[in-house]
Amino acid sequence: MARNSKSKTAFENLKYEIANQVGVNLKQGYNGDISARDAGRIGGNIVKRVFEAYTGNNYNTNTK
Repeated sequence: MARNSKSKTAFENLKYEIANQVGVNLKQGYNGDISARDAGRIGGNIVKRVFEAYTGNNYNTNTK
């Protein structure tokens, strides 16, 4: 199954935007040197943002 490059670009942009918001410095390419905690913060916020877009609900919890 071929991936849509437009979707991949949108996801990449979202990933870097969220990483910047939570204070994690992501580099282009390999980021295996970041902590699991930081990776989880990025991933969790991506899921939250996608879920909010899908449902139209805002789940602002402001937890760190």
